[in-house]
Amino acid sequence: MKKFALMAVLALEMAVCGCGNSTPQNTTNTEAKGNWEAQLTGGTDQAALLNFVTAFTVTNSGPLDITGFGFFNSGGCFATGTTAETESGTASFTTSSTNTVNGTLDLTITSATNGNVLTLTGILTGTSNGTTTTTGTLSNGVVVGTWSVQTSDPNCTGVPNSATPGTFIMCQDKSTCTPTTAAAVLASRKHE
Repeated sequence: MKKFALMAVLALEMAVCGCGNSTPQNTTNTEAKGNWEAQLTGGTDQAALLNFVTAFTVTNSGPLDITGFGFFNSGGCFATGTTAETESGTASFTTSSTNTVNGTLDLTITSATNGNVLTLTGILTGTSNGTTTTTGTLSNGVVVGTWSVQTSDPNCTGVPNSATPGTFIMCQDKSTCTPTTAAAVLASRKHE
């Protein structure tokens, strides 16, 4: 009887410990990486010069590992150069069973010379080639959302602020999306 009771306790312990350590087998991991080009609308004057290109890597969620950044134009809001600004950001996205990727991406660019802060908050979509046993790569990535600049600099004019933000589209590899794609993404997200 003691052996039976001991075996039952061991079996119960193994079952409980096994449940606590299991991980879902239906999770698909996706890595977003590569070059992304951002087009910002809604700004005038110096704020119309804020389009940029960036490169980063992130898997599923967490901070962006930003490996490159540059504005296309030098303007009154942000200088250009390798130490002219600092960049940080985060992403959080999931991959469905049909390999559709949905989530969010936030990016902040802070000027090292005048303290201006450009903030972008958007919805990330795309597709993945991952499986439940392999990490996929994001393709056809699009981020659409709003942007604003926090500034007290008189040289940085025409900027949207947090009360009336501008809009942006950011495309993974320039050829993968258009403003029409972004409008469709925004329209579909409003109905969710």
